Amino acid sequence: MNTTSEKDFNYQRIENAIRYLEENFQRQPELDEVAEKVHLSSFHFQRIFTEWAGISPKRFLQFLTVDFLKGKLNETKNLIDAADAAGLSSQSRVYDLFTTLEAVTPQEYKLRGSGIRIEYGFHETPFGITLIGVTERGICWLSFLQSDEDPRKELEKMKEHWHNSVFHQDQELTNGFIQTIFNQKDSNAQRKLHVLVKGTNFQIKVWEALLRLPMGSVITYQGIAQQIQSPKAMQAVGSAVGSNHIAYLIPCHRVIRKDGVLGEYRWSATRKKSIIGWEMAKAIGQ
Repeated sequence: MNTTSEKDFNYQRIENAIRYLEENFQRQPELDEVAEKVHLSSFHFQRIFTEWAGISPKRFLQFLTVDFLKGKLNETKNLIDAADAAGLSSQSRVYDLFTTLEAVTPQEYKLRGSGIRIEYGFHETPFGITLIGVTERGICWLSFLQSDEDPRKELEKMKEHWHNSVFHQDQELTNGFIQTIFNQKDSNAQRKLHVLVKGTNFQIKVWEALLRLPMGSVITYQGIAQQIQSPKAMQAVGSAVGSNHIAYLIPCHRVIRKDGVLGEYRWSATRKKSIIGWEMAKAIGQ
């Protein structure tokens, strides 16, 4: 199963550039130096990066500095408080998809989940190749493949999670969902999306809190714990965030440490930086 393409290769170049910029940010490397590291001319690197992010590489990296992120943490708290006071929902945020969550506990799935049909597909996105799984009740899986990873390995993870289900590959059907999720200029991007999750009651509360976060924002683990009225449960919150099996849509990438450090991510720390910086650029451009 060959999933490599020029578009995916370009994301790998961007990912490598972000990593290099981050490692050398203090000395402010010039554009041609970064371009050389990803084996492109300065002109082509600037074009590819700007087409992807909408801003220059150096401006992009400024979004990921500790001081900038600390400011975003305060801004996010104010946004959530204001939205709660006004009774606003996810649907009111003009640059966010409206995503609703339906959940089953592991026990409920064991009793009633046998035979669920899951259509799946592998697709290109702005952040590399994804695997998506879709049921008649909603999107039940979304994950990113690591560079050079065998796609069958990620497929086995989905099958293990939804172990009683029936799986069928349908690239055409799943591509429609991918276009809605990652291409908000598309005419279908305004439709409401449903996600189907399997988790404990506590995990589900955490994932619901994540869905309330605006695009381009970040929050701490403590912030999520406070949102779900469990201020001392930060370790459990961290575990629930790490157990999320619907990447990007349930935005666990927006949870960072209170010191402004982005921290780890199930699908690679550099990809987390890519998504957060990309979202901030898009949100500022609204």
